[in-house]
Amino acid sequence: MSTKPTTTDLEWADLDQRAVDTARILAADAVQKVGNGHPGTAMSLAPAAYTLFQKVMRHDPSDPAWVGRDRFVLSAGHSSLTLYTQLYLGGFGLELDDLKSFRTWGSKTPGHPEYGHTAGVETTTGPLGQGVANAVGMAMAARFERGLFDPEAAAGTSPFDHRIYVIAGDGCLQEGISAEASSLAGHQKLGNLILLWDDNHISIEGDTETAVSEDTMKRYEAYGWHVQRVEPQENGDLDPAALYAAIRAAEAETERPSFIAMRSIIAWPAPNAQNTEAAHGSALGDEEIAATKRVLGFDPERTFEVSDEVIAHTRELGERGREARAAWEKQFADWRAANPERAATFDRIQANELPAGWEESIPVFEAGKGVATRAASGKVLQALGAVVPELWGGSADLAGSNNTTIDKTSSFLPEGNPLPEADPYGRTIHFGIREHAMAAEMNGIALHGNTRVYGGTFLVFSDYMRNAVRLSALMHLPVTYVWTHDSIGLGEDGPTHQPVEHLASLRAIPGLNLVRPADANETAIAWREIMKRHTRTYLKGAPHGLALTRQGVPTYAPNEDAAKGGYVLFDAEGGSPEVVIVATGSEVHLAVEARERLQAEGVPTRVVSMPSVEWFEEQDQAYKDSVLPPSVKARVAVEAGIGLTWHKYVGDAGRIVSLEHFGASADAKVLFREFGFTPEAVVAAARESIAAAAR
Repeated sequence: MSTKPTTTDLEWADLDQRAVDTARILAADAVQKVGNGHPGTAMSLAPAAYTLFQKVMRHDPSDPAWVGRDRFVLSAGHSSLTLYTQLYLGGFGLELDDLKSFRTWGSKTPGHPEYGHTAGVETTTGPLGQGVANAVGMAMAARFERGLFDPEAAAGTSPFDHRIYVIAGDGCLQEGISAEASSLAGHQKLGNLILLWDDNHISIEGDTETAVSEDTMKRYEAYGWHVQRVEPQENGDLDPAALYAAIRAAEAETERPSFIAMRSIIAWPAPNAQNTEAAHGSALGDEEIAATKRVLGFDPERTFEVSDEVIAHTRELGERGREARAAWEKQFADWRAANPERAATFDRIQANELPAGWEESIPVFEAGKGVATRAASGKVLQALGAVVPELWGGSADLAGSNNTTIDKTSSFLPEGNPLPEADPYGRTIHFGIREHAMAAEMNGIALHGNTRVYGGTFLVFSDYMRNAVRLSALMHLPVTYVWTHDSIGLGEDGPTHQPVEHLASLRAIPGLNLVRPADANETAIAWREIMKRHTRTYLKGAPHGLALTRQGVPTYAPNEDAAKGGYVLFDAEGGSPEVVIVATGSEVHLAVEARERLQAEGVPTRVVSMPSVEWFEEQDQAYKDSVLPPSVKARVAVEAGIGLTWHKYVGDAGRIVSLEHFGASADAKVLFREFGFTPEAVVAAARESIAAAAR
């Protein structure tokens, strides 16, 4: 039988303990019913999750998106029942039938929590460690949001003061992404972040001694975190009172993020399954569940047993939540009255709108000049930054190369940082050389709301970011990736830094829009379109990646059809086109030069610039046919990467000028020449395609 907490600092009635034990048997029953899942961690973590949801966090089950709420992130997403049982008990919209349909088609309780699918789920977690980085991003966003709306308020007095709580497991902390994110959190002194570590010593392969022997608490001390250890009760169960006291101590520590180590026993109190790797990812079995129910004082013959008294008790959270929100709304109303201009900005951002006239700030570049698209992007960002205060971001230590510094005088850095541009509410984020965490932190920033975020690195390093990028697409988040040095055009750094497969592989991510502009004006139009698209609601939005050149490329007159993803840059002269050349990015000017030669030979040639395949595919068929006429079978695609994207566009008679191998270390012009990216090569491909189409 469970015992009451060992101290009286926390109000903990018999019904609280019964609710915790109810959560345990619900987790065991849900996994047993579907036949698969992760019961053990949900059973052992029930006291911690219950304490957070019922005793600590400020939230309102009737309004899970309330701006003033605390956020909860379950980084150990495999233990989704840890969250689902609390959402059910607290009245966030899940009912007992939802737990009974765990992991089944159409249910609100998928195997891992999914943002936008289940009310109360703040982020999609599953890949371990992602949630830790999401939470760091949320904590950063909370500070930046405060700076936007209430920077002068004393600590703890603003309606924009709230906390982020995260539960992470051994697996989360083994993943490198959590180390990256935790290092940044310590550096940023994110005192609004509290991480609870489920130190249960068990992973899929058994005792964590198989792979880990470090002192995790000392590691977090080295990161600059406030660190505490919560000892279990005598019976081995988590002690809610000790945990509650640790959380309150963590909340009092406002200058550092807090790390609370909780030693738990997985699947506690199952008599035989506890402390075993089998309990991590397998159903316990009917006999073991029955035995566990006997230990906890439940009827072993009943499943999904919830007493009326328990559910009435736990759903009192609804009334407490409404009271907390009402108190916050009074505080918020006082803030509105004292800050009418900031309140107007808040209302605009909440409505997902941009400032009036914002588009007028975007520069138009002079045709004929050679400009690197990364440089054009930087100029657009600085122009947008002057009129869109909620836009912020930075780079993984490559700001000078990525051109991602939105404000050189304002760096997002905590009080006490020695740099002269340091500002706790600064515009430019220095993510450090931590690409994977950067991407997941950007997801957390977007999920938090009320700001717009971008982040940059070299395109080749998108590999480090890929899992988080995939999750941004899965969640439809309005984040913008600024990926520069997008081809062999970066030159002498060689094949380790020259992306070849990356454009095609990123296009393979469903829901990610990749944009590779041909010149400075396409870059400006792309940024404008991305900003517009990110005014839509998150669940209908999409992340965007900009692939930008290091080297200068010719600038053409702006064409608004670039926002459609593909358009006719130069049309055939002297008749209907005999061949269509499709190109992206720095290869567009090669297509233009090839067209000039073909036209001189009497071959009417159309050049199509296609900065975004995804945007182009959104257009209706009539428009797509107007750009790529079905009657023209002779087609050439030109892109300095593998040609995987282009087969569907060129057809059987088409030709693709691509790079099907790694690059080399040499000057960019030499590489383009040696690897066949020349006007001559494009002309030859066009002639071959014309001949093939005539057969």
